[in-house]
Amino acid sequence: MPIYTYRCENCGVQFERHQSFTDEPLKTCPECRKKSLKKVITPTRIIFKGSGFYATDHKSASGDISRGSKSESKTTEKETETKKETKSSDKSEKSEKSE
Repeated sequence: MPIYTYRCENCGVQFERHQSFTDEPLKTCPECRKKSLKKVITPTRIIFKGSGFYATDHKSASGDISRGSKSESKTTEKETETKKETKSSDKSEKSEKSE
C-alpha cells in the first residue's frame, strides 16, 4: 500500500497515511476537524540494494570492469591495421612491377 502525505491548509499540520489506491482521499483534518486537507506531492524514495548498479555488473576478480566488446574491438582494430598494411604493400609491389 502506498503512503500518502497530507497537509491541512487551515492549521498547517502535515502527516502520512497508508492507503489503498482505491481509497478516497482524506478531507477532514484530524487536528482542527476542518475540511481543508490536501495531498502533498513528495519525491519518490528509491532504495538500491545489492552489490551495485551498472559499474559492478560485470566486474572481474581483479576489480576491473571487463567487457567483451572492448577486447573484441581491439582485435578487430589490429586485424584492420594488418589488412591495410598488407594492401598498401601489395599496391607498392604492383606499381614497381608495372614500371
